[in-house]
Amino acid sequence: QVQLVESGGGSVQAGGSLRLSCAASGFTSRRYCMGWFRQAPGKEREGVARIKIDSNSIDYADSVKGRFTISQDNAKNTLYLQMNSLKPEDTAMYYCAADLPSPWVGCSLRANVYKNWGQGTQVTVSS
Repeated sequence: QVQLVESGGGSVQAGGSLRLSCAASGFTSRRYCMGWFRQAPGKEREGVARIKIDSNSIDYADSVKGRFTISQDNAKNTLYLQMNSLKPEDTAMYYCAADLPSPWVGCSLRANVYKNWGQGTQVTVSS
């Protein structure tokens, strides 16, 4: 059973940085995709960044390109999201997710193809 535990959220001023961590366990292979998603009040959950564990292929949402960096530490079974130049519009609950690649869309930023989710960590950016 896949388990994901996020940490590292908090409150920062615009322009600041935070690093989120996601401790993962229960993977049965290295073919998994892992991703960071966020959901602001009244909005749909959106993909922020994703990584394929075995190939290290990475994709970002346009809104975070050049500011956020997703990475993995295989020895620690941990996924990271380094967030720089934070903006008030980045305020949201951030979730870590993992699943095997979808047979239709592969390793995706679409939230509905992931079955395994963490509990979330809140990020608040003030202006």
